[in-house]
Amino acid sequence: EVQLVESGGGLVQPGGSLRLSCAASGFTFRVSPMSWVRQAPGKGLEWISAITGGGGTTGYADSVKGRFTISRDNAENTLYLQMNSLKPEDTGVYYCAKGAQGMGSRGQGTQVTVSS
Repeated sequence: EVQLVESGGGLVQPGGSLRLSCAASGFTFRVSPMSWVRQAPGKGLEWISAITGGGGTTGYADSVKGRFTISRDNAENTLYLQMNSLKPEDTGVYYCAKGAQGMGSRGQGTQVTVSS
């Protein structure tokens, strides 16, 4: 059974940083592309980043490019999202997902709130 558990969210001021983690189990993590998606209040899911199984290729939505960095530790079965220069519009629930498109199995999410 695929299990994904996100952590690291919280309240941060504009311009601040957070690092999200996603602990994965129940599948062969090291060969699976992974992604992060988010859902802002009252809006649908937004794909924001993906990474290949080996970590050699990454992709980002224009809304986060240059500010967010996706990475993974295949020895620890963990996916990360480093978020810098956070903006109020980054507020939402962040989910990690199996697969590159963000449409696969997801965790329960972690809340990120950017506010002064």
